[in-house]
Amino acid sequence: MRRMKKKVLFLCTENSARSQMAEGLLRALYGDRFEVYSAGIKPKTVNPNAVKVMREIGIDISSQKSKSVEEFRGMKFDLVVTVCDDAKENCPFFPGKKIVHKSFTDPAKSNNLDAFRKVRDEIRKWIIEYFGGRIR
Repeated sequence: MRRMKKKVLFLCTENSARSQMAEGLLRALYGDRFEVYSAGIKPKTVNPNAVKVMREIGIDISSQKSKSVEEFRGMKFDLVVTVCDDAKENCPFFPGKKIVHKSFTDPAKSNNLDAFRKVRDEIRKWIIEYFGGRIR
């Protein structure tokens, strides 16, 4: 019997870097177990530096688009992960769903590739620790 994939939404303020990288990483690492989405409270375009540093580790997020959390109203998620404090404070209500908060520094504030790499690696480490074991 085939197991249904768990639906996960990564939520950030702009959906331009952290949530986009998290979406790409979870899909690449555990896409066989999770259906992954990302959105923003006030979405902007995907940051080219996020695309660049993900490409460095063999993950292509260039086709991902920034989306508003409003696009997902009414959709049922098994887990909503806020990856910044602003998203945590302004997260819309998803009834009956588990919400996890794991804040990462916004690399776009410095717009430095090393800052993007550092956050990418932190997100990857957390995803492996959190999602890598049993299915949550």
